[in-house]
Amino acid sequence: MSQKNETPILILSLLITTGLIGGGFWWFTRKNSFNLNQVTKPQPINSTSPNVTKPESSGNNFASIQSVPTGLFNYGGSTSWAPIRLTVDSAIQAARPEFRLRYVEPSSGTPGSGTGIQALIDGQLAFAQSSRPILDEELNRAKQRRFALRQIAVAIDGLAVAVNPNINIPGLTVDQLRSIYTGKITNWNQVGGPDIPIKPYSRRISDGGTVELFVQDILSGQAFSSNVEFVSTTTQALQKVAGSIGSIYYASAPEVVPQCSIKPLPLGRTQGQYITPYQEPLVLPSECPGKRNKLNIEAFQSGKYPITRNLFVVVKQNNQIEQQAGVAYANLLLTEQGQELISQAGFVKIR
Repeated sequence: MSQKNETPILILSLLITTGLIGGGFWWFTRKNSFNLNQVTKPQPINSTSPNVTKPESSGNNFASIQSVPTGLFNYGGSTSWAPIRLTVDSAIQAARPEFRLRYVEPSSGTPGSGTGIQALIDGQLAFAQSSRPILDEELNRAKQRRFALRQIAVAIDGLAVAVNPNINIPGLTVDQLRSIYTGKITNWNQVGGPDIPIKPYSRRISDGGTVELFVQDILSGQAFSSNVEFVSTTTQALQKVAGSIGSIYYASAPEVVPQCSIKPLPLGRTQGQYITPYQEPLVLPSECPGKRNKLNIEAFQSGKYPITRNLFVVVKQNNQIEQQAGVAYANLLLTEQGQELISQAGFVKIR
């Protein structure tokens, strides 16, 4: 066959082959409902819908959390959350710059869980941080404003008792601690210590969730004794404990346990069976700050330590962007990255 006759045949063969391949591909895509856009085009994430009501399951990191709204969101509340605001919230800001957080102190009164939740109800905050559960009266006030409140636990904390390092006692029971703050026990020799008057310190009950929890769970609603001296801050109280051998104070465990100038005291439900809030052996003040006491994580997680509590993000259930912001913040804290940073801030992981 001559070259002139071969050329049309080759062209015709190529056209037939191309047609067969194209027809086969068309049949395959129709048969299998295959859409190239489903593979090459990512699905959009709706970052503005407020209809988020449940925390997502924990992800690996901050980048994995969806439905994080864009904007500037005011938040505030418990002073016990200060280490989280410093360590965790700054990392959230770096990873999710669209989710801008601004800590706001109350316009009246001192910062605390109660004032934070009240500011949330009054519309001054997008969400609140609390070191105690929501109270019934707060739920009722929110209901009067036509929305609900929801608390999401994100970390485990506990109350630790600080005494002067020169007080030599093995520990206190919860009942003895109650008796000290209600005035029934006034000298350290009544609990196996030296003949030295006890000087208890506390912040005022209006100052926040830690004191409210102490009054409710430890004092069983009883009033403070007249010999309790009220202070404005934990820093002020710890300075007084360090400077006076008879002093005693309680606060969030991460605020007490690592301190060099005081001694965290073991506590127990029964006499002689005390649980340390720190990992043994005790780091003495002479070894600090080269070494510092660390939280007894196992005792807090298991509930062996007698005064434990959860930290909560309080969310306004109003189907608005505030609700989405609160849930997103809780979801970020519940990621593996968030929980690890919470641990670094001195608290105990809840997951």
